[in-house]
Amino acid sequence: MSERKSIWTRLYNGETSIQFVDRRKLWFLISTVVVLIGMTSLFTRGLNFGIDFEGGSAWEVPAPGVSVAEARDALRPLGLGDAKIQIVGDDLLSVQADTEPGENTEITAALAELAGVDRSQVNLNEVGPSWGEEITKKARQALIVFLIAITLYITLRFEWKMAVATMAAMFHDILVTVGVYSLSGFEVTPATVIAGLTILGYSIYDGIVVFDKVDENTRGLAASGRMTYGEMVNLSLNQVLMRSLNTGITALLPILSLLIVGGYILGATTLQDFALALLIGLSASAYSSIFIASPLLAMLKEREPRYASIKERVLARGGTGAPLTPAAAAVMVGGSSGATSGGDDTPGRAAAPRPPGGKRPAPRPRKKGKRR
Repeated sequence: MSERKSIWTRLYNGETSIQFVDRRKLWFLISTVVVLIGMTSLFTRGLNFGIDFEGGSAWEVPAPGVSVAEARDALRPLGLGDAKIQIVGDDLLSVQADTEPGENTEITAALAELAGVDRSQVNLNEVGPSWGEEITKKARQALIVFLIAITLYITLRFEWKMAVATMAAMFHDILVTVGVYSLSGFEVTPATVIAGLTILGYSIYDGIVVFDKVDENTRGLAASGRMTYGEMVNLSLNQVLMRSLNTGITALLPILSLLIVGGYILGATTLQDFALALLIGLSASAYSSIFIASPLLAMLKEREPRYASIKERVLARGGTGAPLTPAAAAVMVGGSSGATSGGDDTPGRAAAPRPPGGKRPAPRPRKKGKRR
């Protein structure tokens, strides 16, 4: 008896038989619950937009030894008790508030006195709400152009149903990311918007990797009529599962480095905002390409008359009863006997039987015809 291969060996060789498609109701339910929770929070709590979107003033001053509570107590008499105050890095005090230009001089003086520095060391940045409106407008335009272009590409390269499944997975990723930001209260900045547009590219890439394999197997496997479209999609997912995992892991590792080293250790808040949105979005896209886009594609395709009739015939024969491995799929393509041996390279044709001795019988000599 041969030793059973480990899960990592089977993953590496594309030999797993995990059932993805038949459990699509479970995956859809999980995603629906997550999206509904996020959207409920979005409509009730909204998003925590940064100063670039809402407008206002931001101060930064080196203040070693000053705590957030001390800064809030110093600014409360000026009406800034609810201002956003945080310590960036080791000693940089950051304050953001919605103020009028005439009030900023007094606030700057108060912060300089609190930190024990000269007023010239207090960095003031005044931002109008029009800046955020311009960012939102440009992001919306970029999103519309991207959606149209990628829909046309997938439709021409594959088919429109694959484009529909890809768009559904992409909107899933966007909604999950927005929901997490609403629930957590993370600040939405221009870096967050840029990261959101970047997420779309990764989401599309993951889906196309799977669909390319599905398209290949559609020509080679489903044409035999011995397996349903859902089984073929499930087989394709298992074949590219290791590649999808490798893509996701290698993308998330540098993002984690940006988030931990750049954002929290070095105090680069822009890197933190960018990496956080990427981390959430890429995790969602790695899930959706496998558990949303592909099962949705199988559901849409099995409604076509051709694949619906194939499914009826397979079920009438009792079905396979289990997800197919590449070896089992090769047998189904080759025929019920599934053997192509003895030097016969014609796919799907059984080799001639051999006698007990293992040798083929000698060919009969041809009769010589009469010459005319």
